[in-house]
Amino acid sequence: MQFKINKITSALLASGLLLATHSAFAADPEIEALRQTILDLDQKIKVLERKNEIAAEEAAAKKKETPVVVAGPTGFGIKSADGQFEYSLKGLIQLDYRQFDNPDHTTNADDGFTARRIRPTFQGTLFGKYDFRFTPEFGETDNTNTGTGNISRVIDAYVDGRFDPAFKIRAGKFKPFVGLERLQGGGDIKFIERSYVSNNILPNRGLGTSVYGDLLDSKLSYAVGFFNGTNDGGEETTRVDANSDKDYTARVFTTPFKGSDSVLEGLGFGVAGTYTNSSTGTLPSYKTPSQQLNFFQYTTGTVGDGTRVRVSPQAYYYYGPFGVIAEYARVSQEVRNAAGTVNDTLKNDAWQIAASWVLTGEDASFKSVKPKNPFETGKDGWGAWELVGRYQENNIDGSAFNTASGNRFANPLTSAKEAKTWGIGLNWYLNQWVRLATNYEQTKFEGGGGGTLANIRDREDERILFSRLQFQF
Repeated sequence: MQFKINKITSALLASGLLLATHSAFAADPEIEALRQTILDLDQKIKVLERKNEIAAEEAAAKKKETPVVVAGPTGFGIKSADGQFEYSLKGLIQLDYRQFDNPDHTTNADDGFTARRIRPTFQGTLFGKYDFRFTPEFGETDNTNTGTGNISRVIDAYVDGRFDPAFKIRAGKFKPFVGLERLQGGGDIKFIERSYVSNNILPNRGLGTSVYGDLLDSKLSYAVGFFNGTNDGGEETTRVDANSDKDYTARVFTTPFKGSDSVLEGLGFGVAGTYTNSSTGTLPSYKTPSQQLNFFQYTTGTVGDGTRVRVSPQAYYYYGPFGVIAEYARVSQEVRNAAGTVNDTLKNDAWQIAASWVLTGEDASFKSVKPKNPFETGKDGWGAWELVGRYQENNIDGSAFNTASGNRFANPLTSAKEAKTWGIGLNWYLNQWVRLATNYEQTKFEGGGGGTLANIRDREDERILFSRLQFQF
């Protein structure tokens, strides 16, 4: 009880003291004015703080809605702040000079300059999972085995649905998931021209659809496809397919040591193939490495008539500055001669092995080399230098050629049975966008050089020196 009385007394005394102090301050007009000024400033500060909070909230909300403009090493583009929508422009320009040392060369293989590839690419993403790509071509046509010459055309026009890493769908015109080297971008290939495997046997691009994906932490990839179908090395150029029978494609590829510290981390291998059962019509010609001349072509009127099966085991290996790619392809094609009197199944094949060594120490990869020290005048950087070498062969089934009765499918006096090519090259990557390349390749042929059926001469060797200036962004 005494404690409560003391507590009440203390409170009354404190209140009296405060009242007395307040009365004293209130009695002084200057102090009262100062007090009011302080109260007003305090109120203004609170108002300003709240305005700043509102402005920060509005800025944050606006940032979530403002598109992001990109201009840098990966190209030019614009994307939404949340990354769900994106549009970008990329490009590839390849300007070549080609010199031939070949007694058989024609006006189609004269020395000179050519715009090998001029390809702007428009691509983007919708709703975070639907991608599109559109790439026209304005340079020299790639080897389509159609004889269309230099034309402007669309080479890629497709959409992707990325529903899951293990389940994606692609539809439109694109590279079927078949050839290993073919799946490298035109700006990433180590040699100026692709190998016989890519250019003469396996499909280039076609109209169709594929289901593909990555499994086991991206250590295993698969793809199955359904296409209108193209000739060996061919690209589909028509909008409507007159043949109701289609090409079926499949591929599995594994990188079993990916993500490990093993020396085998850069090892990848797999197998791919295509199948169709149809009357495929006109058959293709096979080109030399210069891509200007045919070393093998079927006689007029010979057509594909029945199944066509392609099989292609493939592999690569990258370790530090060293890289190697190896690929084999075999096509089994049922054919019929012009008179309709002879049918047969021909088995043609091609293979290549190509190695690269980055002399300046950068890591080799399936993509282009990115220099550690880009070349700039007045500075120490000299970019990246890469030495490349390749051996390749293209072999034609001996059953294709005329006998004395002339009832087969190709003329051995004008078409070679075999082409063997070795080549070396040097790539200078000034930076990740600009590259200078020089290649020398020499090809020996078996047959195709004239004479008589009893004494067939070999075609003259083809020797070519290519140089290229490449811009890629």
